[in-house]
Amino acid sequence: GRPPVRTIATWTLAASIAGCAAGPDFERPAPPTTTQYTTTPVPNQTDSAPVRFGEAQRIVSGGPVEAEWWRSLGSPRLDALIETALAANPTLAAARATLRQTQELEAARAGATRYPQMDVGVGARRQRLSPSTLGLAGEPREFDLYDAGVAVHYELDLAGGNRRELEALAAQVDYRRYELEAARQALVGNVTAAALNRARLAAQIAASDAILLGQEDQLQLARERVRLGNAAPDDVLALQTVVEQTRAELPVLRQQMQHTDHLLAVLAGQAPGAGGMPEFTLDDFTLPSELPLLVPSELVRQRPDIRASEALLHQANAEYGAAVARLYPQLDLSASLGSQ
Repeated sequence: GRPPVRTIATWTLAASIAGCAAGPDFERPAPPTTTQYTTTPVPNQTDSAPVRFGEAQRIVSGGPVEAEWWRSLGSPRLDALIETALAANPTLAAARATLRQTQELEAARAGATRYPQMDVGVGARRQRLSPSTLGLAGEPREFDLYDAGVAVHYELDLAGGNRRELEALAAQVDYRRYELEAARQALVGNVTAAALNRARLAAQIAASDAILLGQEDQLQLARERVRLGNAAPDDVLALQTVVEQTRAELPVLRQQMQHTDHLLAVLAGQAPGAGGMPEFTLDDFTLPSELPLLVPSELVRQRPDIRASEALLHQANAEYGAAVARLYPQLDLSASLGSQ
């Protein structure tokens, strides 16, 4: 008759609602359609390279970018320092802890919404009852009272609000994971840049020392020529000015190198004045023979900062769906059983 049909229709509607989630599903933004960076064709190799580094580098279109790209520089000292920084840098440690916290929050929320919640309680107590409190005659009695109870609660996710909340938490986990990867890549880049800068400063200081020695020899020769009457005193003054200018540049370069050593120590998770940083020189590095070139659509998928922004967009979309789900009726099922 009609009641069974109505019941079947009601359960069918409830099942169909439970199979959906309120709000729009997240759609990934389309990647850039640009296939080139310049209007002119990209050359097959760099224009030139220093003689000490060998031939010019070849540009490989569509080549893969190595995850540990810094190893292509061929510096064991740099490799060891980066491994130390990845293990001891406090910024990375904080990012890892934040990621673990977000993962635990997602797991806790998933357990609280996907499965029924059960509360179990047991108790025992000693009681003394006097019949006179009930208007009866008799001696007071003492007895043990035991009680036990269980309660089960489950929220039917008809509008998909819980699923949207879990989706938002999962997107938040992705965001923290991409932030950790971005911090890792930034750390590696900063350590590599600081190491190259220190090598440059060391070479510049060595060259300045050599130049200063040569200028001092020229100044000594000029003074000897003035003594012999073959040169004017103005020549000595001009050379002396050049010598003092070169000598004044050396403390600035040494201070810059000390700041670079302090930066390397901080990036490696050590105190600035701890010392013991590797003394990089230009001879420690070699340029890679090939440079990969990716099209923009592939490059954006490898950048963790862009992926992190995409995860935030996914989270906002899921939170919007959870807010829409709260506009629909909520259905909670609960049951309890106790014994005393």
